[in-house]
Amino acid sequence: MVATISAQQAPMHNRLLAALPQEIFERIAPHMELISMPLGEVLYESGGQLHHAYFPTTAIVSLRYVMENGASVEIAGVGNDGVVGISLFMGGNTTPSQATVCAGGYGYRLKARLMMEEFNRAGPMMRLMLRYTQALITQMSQTAACNRHHSMEQQVCRWLLFTLDRSPSHELVMTQELIASMLGVRREGITETAGNLQRAGLISYRRGHITVLDRAGLESRTCECYNVVKKEFHRLLSEA
Repeated sequence: MVATISAQQAPMHNRLLAALPQEIFERIAPHMELISMPLGEVLYESGGQLHHAYFPTTAIVSLRYVMENGASVEIAGVGNDGVVGISLFMGGNTTPSQATVCAGGYGYRLKARLMMEEFNRAGPMMRLMLRYTQALITQMSQTAACNRHHSMEQQVCRWLLFTLDRSPSHELVMTQELIASMLGVRREGITETAGNLQRAGLISYRRGHITVLDRAGLESRTCECYNVVKKEFHRLLSEA
């Protein structure tokens, strides 16, 4: 348990928790545990039993599919716009994906039993989680299409913008190896793309730190996938 809580670590920094009616939030708040989510921590393994739902505030979690040969690719990202562990309330309780923290920070976890008790009341919590699940499915579908049809530069810009949206600052702590792993591509391709973006004055990259200098420039170079997913999240979660 973390002793002190900053404004960005507060539960309301997670959009789903902030969207809950006060009565429901007050019912689950005493059971929510603020935890540190360090870079690289695995919240659950492929096929593993889920014991908690996680609501990131400043951390970002990558949902990744890991192949038999160890290769992996990100199928979705979850930050302060969502929850990790939808298979709990979708009835599966396990998932073939792996959840790994790709940007260290903080978040809250709620025991699976308590999450399901609230979901099974068939009230606002259930409706909010189902809308979020639809938004997450949109992100997964668009990511698959993007990885197949768009250039590496477009994919990198999309990934950086989504990560920036969920980050408390314009500086991202990420290595080129991590980005390559997320996109399922070779590191050399990421090195070349990052170099091009840096020479264009859009980002600054040094020793695992990426600083976004020109967000509008990144948006002009990405594909339609970024806005499709962003608009769907806004549409579904603004109805809460």
